[in-house]
Amino acid sequence: MRGVRWWRLLSLLVLAVTWWGCGSAEAHPNSHDDCQEERLNAGTVDAAIRFHQHGRNFVEVSSDMTVEVPVREWSMANQLTFSKDSAAYQKAMSCLLRGPDHALRTTEWRPTDPVATSSGDRVKVAYKSVTWIKAHQDYRLGPWEIKKPRKKGAKWEVDLRPTTLRKARWSVEAELGDLNFEHYGQTSYVDKAKVVWSTQSPGGICPGKCIAVDLPWQRSFPLLWDQSIWKPAGIATWWVFASGLLALAARRARRPYGSPAAGAPGPVRRVGMFGGGQGLAQPVLQWALLSGAVALTLLLFIREPEPENPGPHTLVCIAVGLALILVARPWHHPATPRAQSPDGSGSRRRRQAYTVIGFASVMATAGILVILGHELFDLPESLVPKKAEAPDVPGEVGYILMGLTTVWLWLAAMAAWTWRFAREGGLVPADWSRKWDEKPVVCVAVVSALLGLVAGGLLWSLLWASENQWERVTWLIDQDNSAARENYIGKALANFPSTELTWIFAYSWFLAGIALLALLKLHFTAQRARVSSKMEYIPFGPDKPDLLLIAALFSLTVGMRGAKFASYNAQYGIWFVLNILSLFAVLAAGRRWSVLSRTGYLFHMHRPGANNRGELMEKVHQYRNLNHQLKLADQGRASGVTCEQLEEQLRGLRRWLVERCLKKNPPCQISILDVALAWGPETHWWPNAVRGARLAFCFGVPASFILLEVESHDKYSGQQLPFEPTAVPNLVAGLITFQTAWVGAGFVLGALWRLLPGRQSAVRAWTLTFAYIMPAVLAALLTTFIDSDPTMLLLYSLVMLFILTLTGLWMDTLTLKEERQYWPSRFALLVSIHRLRGLSGQLAYLLAQLAAVAAILKGFIKIP
Repeated sequence: MRGVRWWRLLSLLVLAVTWWGCGSAEAHPNSHDDCQEERLNAGTVDAAIRFHQHGRNFVEVSSDMTVEVPVREWSMANQLTFSKDSAAYQKAMSCLLRGPDHALRTTEWRPTDPVATSSGDRVKVAYKSVTWIKAHQDYRLGPWEIKKPRKKGAKWEVDLRPTTLRKARWSVEAELGDLNFEHYGQTSYVDKAKVVWSTQSPGGICPGKCIAVDLPWQRSFPLLWDQSIWKPAGIATWWVFASGLLALAARRARRPYGSPAAGAPGPVRRVGMFGGGQGLAQPVLQWALLSGAVALTLLLFIREPEPENPGPHTLVCIAVGLALILVARPWHHPATPRAQSPDGSGSRRRRQAYTVIGFASVMATAGILVILGHELFDLPESLVPKKAEAPDVPGEVGYILMGLTTVWLWLAAMAAWTWRFAREGGLVPADWSRKWDEKPVVCVAVVSALLGLVAGGLLWSLLWASENQWERVTWLIDQDNSAARENYIGKALANFPSTELTWIFAYSWFLAGIALLALLKLHFTAQRARVSSKMEYIPFGPDKPDLLLIAALFSLTVGMRGAKFASYNAQYGIWFVLNILSLFAVLAAGRRWSVLSRTGYLFHMHRPGANNRGELMEKVHQYRNLNHQLKLADQGRASGVTCEQLEEQLRGLRRWLVERCLKKNPPCQISILDVALAWGPETHWWPNAVRGARLAFCFGVPASFILLEVESHDKYSGQQLPFEPTAVPNLVAGLITFQTAWVGAGFVLGALWRLLPGRQSAVRAWTLTFAYIMPAVLAALLTTFIDSDPTMLLLYSLVMLFILTLTGLWMDTLTLKEERQYWPSRFALLVSIHRLRGLSGQLAYLLAQLAAVAAILKGFIKIP
């Protein structure tokens, strides 16, 4: 019995070993031993390489390769037509296109999988690939190898290096566009942009290099720029300018001022100081200094995309994230000059501080534990194995814990600064502040959970992109090598903090915008309180310090998104300053050409308690009614009144306007209706700004989705999307950024409504867009000079103009909201308003904008 059992065990062992051997054979379907390569000699190959250099900052290289193999000669030919997921298909395609080559194709992208078609006794395979020369390195795509210049003044070399089909009959073609090139080998046709080689084996076509290409300076300069220190320095200029402007705003918020109000001649002076803004000035100044320092740290210290040892980098990131939270002090209570601090406020603040510090400290400790106690997670001291070894489960847990805690700390820091600015600026609803005071632990727990979800989403995006990258670079080779795959993804996880923190801080300019809004809101609140108590006049527009803040807000929100389309990110700093200067230039024109600048003090100022607006709206109603009756009288449909009587009543309204302008006779073309519409729907400029922001947000939603769709249709962006670690977050952030741009533009339009030149709302919208277009024109000229495409810049400008035009027209209906009761809809009211002010011209203007946008979109999306 023992012998029988022994032989049974031996049989089972033999079967297991046999099964393992078969499994190993199946796990390596791309073995080249049985590819029958010599039978592929009867095939024919058409190979083409094309260079495209116009319209972008880099050269696009595409490869088209068509292979025909006879079914009778090669037994695996029919397998090429199988399903792409089948092992037989992958085996045949690997033998046909890759052969013994198992190198990772990191620089090759395939728009589609190879397409195989069977015709008679032959099978044809079309294989397309593409790459982009964006760095000074070697490239491999299809059967081609592109070698970088080995010394200064050398050219890029293009070699035909197929890994299979070396003895087949080849027909080779190269389209060089407008590039300067030299060709080698036995050519059959050559012109200034194209080279064709005769049909023979690759070795006979060009034994060495086939082409030597000289890139123009417009394409060589970006390659050198990306490797130089001037690229981070150029980006740093934006942070320097933005931080300097925030520091200047914080300094102005600390001191009182008493110069005349902007646009208000005469003895009327501005009211008081920022009041509560003195308390907000300190955190704004702190953030201005910290943001610049952190930006320089990220740009200079964390420059390597994948350092050999990410531990020191991650330790610095954890320390910086924790420091940002502690300096933000989200538990700080806003200054309340009118009243003493309520009883128990100190204990509430201590509870809030302990809660925030406790949560942040636990997260920081967890991240530091992975780095310093790497043995607990079976990780090496460098955190990343130097050999191609797969991390085990504890190691993967350590990577995830380290990445999530670091990213959470930075997200929490951004949230803490946002809360500090918004709360002290009065931008937070009172219910939120009350809940934060009463239940700080619950609030911190909820916010922490939400930030954890965001961090988890960023991690999922990185894992998804890493999986796609692995499948791309290991195409048609051994993708089942789990150790190599896990090692590849493990390196991505280890460098997750460095990848995501740079992306997170790139959008921290939102905090600068919130700080500017908070300062503006505090100034408005303090000004309104002082005016109400002393019965003084309210300035009809923002004061000079406010104008600087509004201009900075305009440059941050509107200009930043437009700067993305201006080819070089080094322009951000210059773009930021130019947008501010151009807006002040428009305001200078408004001092002379705005409607209210050509009237008297009465229409500049409102005294609290006086019913000036009601009287003006009554006169506007009479003016519109008289014009309507006059039109009926001209048509012979009026009864009981003559044209002379109506005209006399209109002259009476004109005399009333002149009297209210303190006998400063406004131009004849300015009517009572123009003055009312120029004043806007609200008494103060801040509510006007809020209304403009809300309207622009609503009108901008479709535009944001359309622009995101246009961006995804770009060949490079669309191809890179599934492989970028921040691809999905970029889509969400892009949508938010576009909406922020429209909201910022609408806010500035409402805030400067009374200062912008022009009688009609469409003209005001155009002048504000012109403030953006002035630097955009310079960027477009530079973009054209370097042979790039400024179309997206033009599209963005036109879309913004259209949104602001709609916002301005809707603001007119809000201004005359008292007239709404006489019309069946708001649109009918809008038509009635502009019937007296050139309705056909307004419609033609809107249609022209739509036509221009549609024409550009047709070039991107191919609208039928």
